[in-house]
Amino acid sequence: MTHSPDTRPSPHSDSPPVSPADTARSPIISIRGLEKRFSGAHTDIFALRGIDLDIGRGDIFGIIGKSGAGKSTLVRCINMLERPTGGQVLFEGQDLCILPDAALREARRSMGMIFQQFNLLMQRTALQNVCFPLELTGVKSAAATQRARELLELVGLASRMDSYPSQLSGGQKQRVAIARALATNPRVLLCDEATSALDPATTDSILALIKDINAQLGITAVVITHEMSVIEKICSHVAIISKGVIVEHGLVEDIFFHPQSEAARRLVLPEALQNLPAGTYHRLIFNGRSSFEPVISNIVLECGCPVNIMYADTRDINGEAFGQMVLQLPEQEAARARILAYAKAHSILLEEMRHV
Repeated sequence: MTHSPDTRPSPHSDSPPVSPADTARSPIISIRGLEKRFSGAHTDIFALRGIDLDIGRGDIFGIIGKSGAGKSTLVRCINMLERPTGGQVLFEGQDLCILPDAALREARRSMGMIFQQFNLLMQRTALQNVCFPLELTGVKSAAATQRARELLELVGLASRMDSYPSQLSGGQKQRVAIARALATNPRVLLCDEATSALDPATTDSILALIKDINAQLGITAVVITHEMSVIEKICSHVAIISKGVIVEHGLVEDIFFHPQSEAARRLVLPEALQNLPAGTYHRLIFNGRSSFEPVISNIVLECGCPVNIMYADTRDINGEAFGQMVLQLPEQEAARARILAYAKAHSILLEEMRHV
């Protein structure tokens, strides 16, 4: 997206929708008015504009967006691999954007990072790869080796310490990369599309490992992805980025239940729904407790009129089953009114959605 320098939006324009619970956490990372601008021949190109975001201490925080939305640029600005052109990145109260080089290097040691393509040194064994960041900080060889062994055991690779990357599977390589990222005892683990190169089963095992590390070590994890299924499986909070702007953020279940932005709706509602005929539908939402109740049968029996199920699916959101159905209610106004009144009386979440 392009803007001329004198017409760009203010970084402190209207904030995106946010759930009330999202404001109560103690942030380890606070981003204020963040901007990343590239100068072009005639116009400035904004990769990020007006980013305001708090990442709570101990959270698994997801940042999701389509390809080119700016999510990878955002995570690289968090640890200053990319220098922002405006705004602040506060890490434990320190503005990383203005730190001198030595202090910035010290702060970066508190942020481990794992990548989609692993970025391992091919001429080094798994053990030597994990030792590498410790060597750079001057840790003695014996202490570095001991620390690397402990971390490889933590990620389930005790038996592959002497293997080279070429001898490891994709999932095993990513486990080595995670162990390496943990070597300097970081307080934040940045995961940039860490599972995109893996098959579904391996993806699940890596996500489970990140969740275990978060629980056992108390490390805050920031998960960058374009897949809603990744967010649903392990994240407590999520921010949705589109065209370099955060359009919505909050608790994952809040975004799932009540997406406010078009970008969020497209992520929560599968692409199959985009092919529905234009019209008004109603989205029925249920959690693990209500999913065992015969909701549709009860509606039909009590209201005396049929409904048409256009779509249904079930999600595992952070260990709890959530589901949704898209219903087409009868055209008759009286029948529709009976169904909506029944839903309200029985605390059934039945949300109107218009498809054009």
